[in-house]
Amino acid sequence: MAKEIKAVVKVNISAGKATPAPPIGPALAQHGLNIAEFCQKFNAETQKMAGYTIPTEVTIYKDRTYTFKLKTPLASELIRKAAGIEKGSGTPNKTKAGKITKAQLKEIAEKKLPDLNTTDIEQAMKVVAGTARNMGVDIIN
Repeated sequence: MAKEIKAVVKVNISAGKATPAPPIGPALAQHGLNIAEFCQKFNAETQKMAGYTIPTEVTIYKDRTYTFKLKTPLASELIRKAAGIEKGSGTPNKTKAGKITKAQLKEIAEKKLPDLNTTDIEQAMKVVAGTARNMGVDIIN
């Protein structure tokens, strides 16, 4: 018989750097989770992705057990790394922050494909291009 779900908590955590401090601790502690154990397991699984923020979906069951599902890194972080910039533009329509090529755009779209609501790479590229545009990053050929 399937376990009864108590809550599903979505948090963005830096890979390999989960600590019981806010925002992770309070978000999970209110559901009776062992936060230290969660942080240890999360850090072990995300060690190889260091430098990225990983969206994580934690499913908490009535018996205080849990499972967590790691998603792909945020599109904005993948774009920032590809463009070699510190952060996006504050005024994307006026000030441009950087440039990425179509090949880099396709590579990012392929990484993000499992978490997007499409299975077509062309549509995924449009989604990632929209994120890049909002950051002030131009896409060049």
